[in-house]
Amino acid sequence: MVKEEDSIVWVDVDGERRICTENLSKGISVYGERLIKVKGVEYRVWDPFRSKLAAAIIKGLKHLPIKYGSKVLYLGASTGTTASHVSDIVGPSGIVFCVESASRVARELIVRVAAHRTNIIPIIEDARIPTAYFAVTGKVDVVYCDIAQPDQTEIAISNCKMYLKKGGYLMLVIKTRSIDVTKEPKDVINKEITKLQSAGFDVKQVLNLQPFDKDHAIASACYS
Repeated sequence: MVKEEDSIVWVDVDGERRICTENLSKGISVYGERLIKVKGVEYRVWDPFRSKLAAAIIKGLKHLPIKYGSKVLYLGASTGTTASHVSDIVGPSGIVFCVESASRVARELIVRVAAHRTNIIPIIEDARIPTAYFAVTGKVDVVYCDIAQPDQTEIAISNCKMYLKKGGYLMLVIKTRSIDVTKEPKDVINKEITKLQSAGFDVKQVLNLQPFDKDHAIASACYS
C-alpha cells in the first residue's frame, strides 16, 4: 500500500479520508479540486474519479515509483489533471515531460498547468513517434501511459525502449474498450499484460480501477 512517505498524504476532509498532494503552485487549483491547509502546508485534494493514478492508489497500489526528484515521461497528458499531481509529487527537483498530440488540449495543458509549474515540459507530438521528443534528454525513471488507442501498449513499449532506464517503471493504463470492444475486459487486460512480459517487463501489479473507471485497469511493471 502506498504510504505517506511516498510524497502523498491522507487527510480527513469533511469526515472522509482523502488522498492529497502538496501544492507546488500555491493558491492555484487546476481542475476545481479543493485546496486545504494542514499545519501551514497547502495540499490539493486528489479526485480518483478524475485521475486513474489516484484511483490506483486508493485501490491498493503497493509501490508508487513516482517520487520526489523523479524524471517522468507522461504519455497522453491531456489537460493535465493527473500530470499536475505528478508534478506535485516529483517537486522542484523532478521533471515531467508531458506528451499530448491534440493541439487544442495541449493549449489547455500549457495555460492551466505548465504556465504555473517549472517542472512540467509540454511536448506537442504524437506518442507513436518518440524520436520527435527533442525536449527529452537522457533516460527517465518512470513512463506513465494513459492513451486511448488500440495500440496503446505498443506505443508505451516503444517509448520505454527509447527513454526508460533499466530498472525503471512503466505505469500503463489499460483502456479495454479502446483496444477491443468485442472482448471481455479481463481477456483484453490479460493479452496486454502478455505483451508487456514478452517485451521484457516484470509486471508487479495489475489493478482494476472500478468503481472509479469502468473497464479500466492499470499495470505497474519494471523494465529489465
